[in-house]
Order: sequence, then structure tokens, then C-alpha cells
Amino acid sequence: ASDAVAATPEVHAALAGPPRLRSGKRVDSDAPPFSLSVTEAVDALSAATRSDAPAILASLLDRLDADGRYALLKLALGGMRVGVSARLAKQAFAQAFAVPVDDVEELWHAIPPPYAPLFAWGEGRAPRPDLADVAFFRPFMLAHPLEDRALEGEAIDFDTFAAEWKWDGIRVQIVRGGGETRIYSRGGEEISAAFPELVAAFDQDAVIDGELLVRGEVQGGEAASFNALQQRLGRKTVSKKMLADCPAFVRVYDLLAVDGNDLRGLPWSERRRQLEAFVPRLADSHFDLSQVIEARDFDHLAELRAGARDAAIEGVMLKRRDAPYVAGRRAGLWYKWKRDPLVADCVMMYAQRGNGRRASFYSDYTFGCWSDAGELLPVGKAYSGFTDEELKWLDKFVRDHTLNRFGPVREVEKSLVLEVAFDSIHASKRHKSGLAMRFPRIARIRRDKPAEEADRIAALRAMVT
Repeated sequence: ASDAVAATPEVHAALAGPPRLRSGKRVDSDAPPFSLSVTEAVDALSAATRSDAPAILASLLDRLDADGRYALLKLALGGMRVGVSARLAKQAFAQAFAVPVDDVEELWHAIPPPYAPLFAWGEGRAPRPDLADVAFFRPFMLAHPLEDRALEGEAIDFDTFAAEWKWDGIRVQIVRGGGETRIYSRGGEEISAAFPELVAAFDQDAVIDGELLVRGEVQGGEAASFNALQQRLGRKTVSKKMLADCPAFVRVYDLLAVDGNDLRGLPWSERRRQLEAFVPRLADSHFDLSQVIEARDFDHLAELRAGARDAAIEGVMLKRRDAPYVAGRRAGLWYKWKRDPLVADCVMMYAQRGNGRRASFYSDYTFGCWSDAGELLPVGKAYSGFTDEELKWLDKFVRDHTLNRFGPVREVEKSLVLEVAFDSIHASKRHKSGLAMRFPRIARIRRDKPAEEADRIAALRAMVT
């Protein structure tokens, strides 16, 4: 580490405490070696400016041994990853302070890090933070998968459950509170900047749960495919052209609060009644109501689901009529019954190492299909659907059949056929094949099938919705 330390008051304040080492030599013989707390490091780095950051970092590094320097650099560069989910951290907080985890969920998203008011409440030093004037996120209610009529004959009847289409956009929550409107994704990330027209159009004191879609040519300007929605996602600013070409709207599923009243404790049937009365208060150019499916019985619903290949329909939702709106997945309340996947036989073209416990395996596979000219063109990439034993076999295949290396990517011999399942396929200008798969995963390894018998691009193009 460098000996140069900028002689500014800010730097000296950030480096509170004497340096332990200077160019490998002890400077303060009375101080313990290699002493630096995480709090000291965070405070020092937070106080750093662009000009004095190198000197501050150098001085911190001088106070550490090799392991400490490694940890500090990972922390400073944003590479310090701890394998704890946000949900587990919330549950740990709730258990540590004996408070309801649902309360922690709400406050977690409403209070910025390092969550000082949250800890003050948990420790009993302050009342529960008041969110009355905050457009805060409410954790979503989620569904369990319904696998091939798993509950038929037990609980699936239409006196108990209501059915709705599962639309293929992204689940969002729109909240108005404290004079502002915010849009949240399912994970609680705010995405308001990408959809300014929805922010401007939602002027009611309410919280809605719905599916964010864009309008397209399909069915006279109704919901277009997910591929169209992707053009809008992740943007900090949106051009006038994009607003015109990909107009967004929300198909509303549920009403969580309205006019200061929290409705989440009410049964679905009552929330639905209030939702039907509420939606007409919204601009019909940007909001509409997700309709309940009128099915005679479960067999009739299965027929309707089987015929649902609309570009924006992903399957069916089943919701208990007496269920409150509760965070997370609760058994017996909501079920999702996704439509059967499409399948295609594709040829492995490239492979890349995975992440985490798969970092030593080639587990991410790019695959392609044949063009009319006999060229193999990529149509998708998948990294799931296979067992651990199959992963070992695939990894060995990649290593034994590598043709070229391009950084972390290996090109493999075009001889292995993979049966790929996917939810839908769309036209795409970003790919040479002109196609993009939605949620591809490996269904089977077709060691029995010659590569020349894999599917053709034309067959996939016929599946485009």
C-alpha cells in the first residue's frame, strides 16, 4: 500500500485511529496489529471522495494482514457477497426481537439501509415507524404450483375457488401515498422511472396488485407478448418513441388498500367486490380489470387452459374466495396452473461455467436449430431442468468435445441433442435466428438422436405467438 496520505481534515477524520503498518513496518508498537473493524472501514470509505479515496484505501490496507486486505478490497469493490436471502434476514430479525415478520417485511422496504428506525423499534427504543405518508411496498401474496390437477377431488370446486387467467407480463404493485405514486416489482424494487405514464395516470389513494403489460397488435390492441414488454424494463428514462411504440397498462388483480383503509385482512370475495367498484375510477387507457373465468367445472377449466395460447396468457390462477391477502406462499390459498410447455429438439453449441456451487461445472448451455440453409443458429440458453448426475455427464461432454475457447465460453462439437422445454417463443431482432425463447430449460438429453435430426428454425417460427 502507498505511503502517501492526503493531508486533509476529511481524510484524517475518516482514518480515525493510528495506522498499524506502514510499508510492512509497525508504526505504533502499543497498538494491536491488523486491527480494523467493519464499522471503521465502512465509515472511512463512505467519507471518501474521488480525490482522496486512493489514500484512504491505502492507509486502511496498511492496517491489515493479507486476509484482511482481501476482505477490504472485496467490500470496497462491491464484491462482498453473503449467501443469506433477504427473507431469511427478515425472519432472523423477527425472531431476535420477537416482532411479527409481516411487520418486518413492510418496514424493511419502507426504511433505507442501515435501518436505524427498524432496529430502534425492534429494541423497544422507539414506536413502530409510521408509514401513513409513505408510498411503501406491501409484500406480494404468492401461489403454489398446481401440478396436473393435484387437488382434483379435494378442494377444487368453484364454490370454494375463483379462476383467473395468469397473464404473462410482470407482477407489479402500484401505491399512492404521501402525495406520490410508486411502482414496485415483485421483489420490492421501485421501477417507477421506466413507466412514467402509469405513475401520472394513477391518482387514487390506493394500492393495487396487477400485471404490467404492453399493448400490441394481438387481438385488436390487447396485451402483447412478454418480448414486447422487455423493451421497457430496466430503463431509467423512456423516450417519446418508446412510449408510443410500447404503451404500458396494468391488468388489475387485487385491491390491497383504498382511501386509507387496509383491505388485506378481508376475504378475496369482498376485496374483489370492492375492486370491481374501484377500477372505474382509474383511466381505462392505462388500467383494466382481470376477469374471472366462467368455467362450469374443473374439466371445463382444463379445456379452456389447454386452448389458451394467447401471447400474453401464461396459465390459470385459482384463488380461495375466503382467503385474506397474506404475504408469501400459504398452503391452500392460491394456486397457479401454468399451461403446458412447448418443446423443441436443439443442438448444444456453447457452454459456460455456472455460479455458486456450480462454479466448477459447465452448466449454462447455448443451443440452436437448423436454418433452411443448413446453418445451426442459436435460439436460446438454459441452465436448469437437469439432475446433478446429468450435470456431471454434460460437464464431461463439454470438456471432452471442446472445439474452441472464447474467454469463459467453450464452443463444443455440434453433436449433442437437447430436448428443450419453454413457455413461449417470440420474434426477436436481437438474435440471428430471429427468435427468443421464454423460460427455456433442459427437459431431456437426447443421446439417442443424431444432431442432423434436431428441429429447424421454421418449426420454431410456427410456434411464435
